[in-house]
Amino acid sequence: MSPAILIVLHQEHSSPGRIGLRLVERGFRLDVRRPCLGEPLPATLAEHAGAIVFGGPQSANDAHDYVRAEIDWIGVPLAENKPFLGICLGAQMLARHLGGRVGPHPQGLVEIGYYPLRPTEAGARLLPGAAGHLWPDHVYHWHREGFEVPAGAELLAQGEAFPNQAFRYGARAYGIQFHPEVTHHMMCRWTVRGSERLDLPNARPRSAHFLDRLQHDARVRLWLDAFMDHWTGAHAGRPAGLRVGLPNGLARHG
Repeated sequence: MSPAILIVLHQEHSSPGRIGLRLVERGFRLDVRRPCLGEPLPATLAEHAGAIVFGGPQSANDAHDYVRAEIDWIGVPLAENKPFLGICLGAQMLARHLGGRVGPHPQGLVEIGYYPLRPTEAGARLLPGAAGHLWPDHVYHWHREGFEVPAGAELLAQGEAFPNQAFRYGARAYGIQFHPEVTHHMMCRWTVRGSERLDLPNARPRSAHFLDRLQHDARVRLWLDAFMDHWTGAHAGRPAGLRVGLPNGLARHG
């Protein structure tokens, strides 16, 4: 049986989007869980090759029992040394689990749309060879809270309104503030269902989301393919035992 990746989503109709497709292309099964709907998370990842916690409308500071339980649960992949990826809310949950703070911008700014991104020196070294230069210069966001880089973590990428955009903890745990998983269909749905957020300070107008996608999405796809190969250790579409961490190996709505 193909190895499974645990996929944690935070709304009934949420999707792992392009990341789900990339994992299936690499030979993995997706085990989708929604703790917000009462679906349990496993006590161990012995039957999983890794875990990804996606974004959602919740805050990592919410008092909901399932939010606090999910933050605590992140200790499972960390303790078992399994590859972990947190995306937006998932990254904020990882930061909270590690003792970092999560909160809104001091001037009330948000990032909703495409915004500049620049890798740190550590981020530029993240992927071997030329792939290390594939970081996109703009990425897609949908959040109004950001995370503090926790003690012991390494900052990989920076932004403007929210300086901390990506970090690594240990060899196998990553948190990213942006959304490389977003498909065109998902962007259409988010900008319609969440249209009131487009009026928040610093949010990009709806038309800019799609114009900017035409300009920037090709680089995002290239980076995501390189990162997924790194995170999974997969090559030529075949799982390779998730060799992450070996030599030469890498919100409010989410």
